[in-house]
Amino acid sequence: MVNIGEFEISRVVESEGPFLEVGTFIPDSDPEFIEAHREWLIPRFIEPGTTKIILTIQSYILRTPRQTILVDACVGNDKPRPGRPMFDQLNTPYLADLAAAGVQPEEVDVVLCTHLHVDHVGWNTRLVDGRWVPTFPNAKYIFARREHDFWEQRHRDGSEGPVPNVYDDSVLPVMEAGQAVLVDMDHQIDDGLWFEPAPGHTPGNVVLNLRSGDARAVLSGDVTHHPLQLLRPEWSSRACEDAAMSATTRRALLERLADTDTLMVPAHFASPSMGHVIGRGDGFGYRMIGED
Repeated sequence: MVNIGEFEISRVVESEGPFLEVGTFIPDSDPEFIEAHREWLIPRFIEPGTTKIILTIQSYILRTPRQTILVDACVGNDKPRPGRPMFDQLNTPYLADLAAAGVQPEEVDVVLCTHLHVDHVGWNTRLVDGRWVPTFPNAKYIFARREHDFWEQRHRDGSEGPVPNVYDDSVLPVMEAGQAVLVDMDHQIDDGLWFEPAPGHTPGNVVLNLRSGDARAVLSGDVTHHPLQLLRPEWSSRACEDAAMSATTRRALLERLADTDTLMVPAHFASPSMGHVIGRGDGFGYRMIGED
């Protein structure tokens, strides 16, 4: 748990471990470059031998003086994802882990999704008597309108890609329940808490800014998937809709955060995930919390 002024940030980890081989997930990556930086990358961020990247799938819980907010809803249980075997029909103790963090689903006031990919929306809903229903019955689910409309259209025309039905089982039930709120990409959620456009990974991708007194943090979602992209910000993942724009957005954010007190809170870095960006030549370094 980390405090940013009046805000409290904690994590609920759904899974963590080797994911895909580096070159599969980051197509431009260079094995010789990785070997040159193995002391930093291996074994914490890349699995030895297999060269699979280590990724964490997690939600962040924000407690403010007024609200309990869940940011990004992981993969979810019971979801058919045959195109992604690592996500198919999961059965994880996510809700028990959420309770262990001190939060019951009924106590969540707001759910924020930085974007609507499969590993950020799954626990928006859960399966009850054969129907997908909102997991957090009292919450407003806040989606960037541009992001929602992009995936709604993909759903309508059948072009969602290798992981179909994500909108159908993890977003549409929230819309039908009347719990969704569609907002602009710079929407202010609360005092000191606002979205900022971060397009590239997806068209309506956003980051979440926190400011309380002199303390600041950015929940950066998938702007940067993996620490390797700190060393080479121009290397986008295969999951990015617009690789060039993603790289531009990533470098701009890293340049803004570098050598400041602003905490970066990425979606997928290995535990403990959160840390501070360090300027380092043409790229960047990273200092995890606890290593300061």
